[in-house]
Amino acid sequence: MIILGIDPGFERMGCAILEKSPGVEKLIYSSCLISSRNDPHEKRLLVLAKGLKKIIKDSKPDIMAIEKLFFTANQKTALKVAEARGVALLLAAENNLKVFEFTPLEVKMAMTGYGRAEKDQVRKMVLAMLKINTNKGPASSAGKLDDEIDAIAIALACPAKES
Repeated sequence: MIILGIDPGFERMGCAILEKSPGVEKLIYSSCLISSRNDPHEKRLLVLAKGLKKIIKDSKPDIMAIEKLFFTANQKTALKVAEARGVALLLAAENNLKVFEFTPLEVKMAMTGYGRAEKDQVRKMVLAMLKINTNKGPASSAGKLDDEIDAIAIALACPAKES
């Protein structure tokens, strides 16, 4: 099963493609789609949509795993993230992808067994589960942004079988 993991954001949208079967996980691809702060919001959403559309076309995922929106004190930011999340959900529907949604707490629980785990604990588990060597060139975690690691964790949290 090919899973597209999405950590929604309007400045940086984490994306990961994971091949997963019971007991086996393999990272195929991960990146961050980045929009320019200088562009109007609608243009930023278009940049994210085009990038995500290409990832879906190239990887042909079976399902999408996406983080549920977590409201913070900054409602203006939360609304923009919700719109970016809407772009991802629209593309899931257009491509007939079943969608699994996870709260940050659920992802942390799936990765570490503790829903209040720190980001670094989740990062370490992602790297360990996928056997990513942090000392080797481009495959190292040093080049992966938090949003990218979050997208990988979201994909890892997704079940290997469609339910």
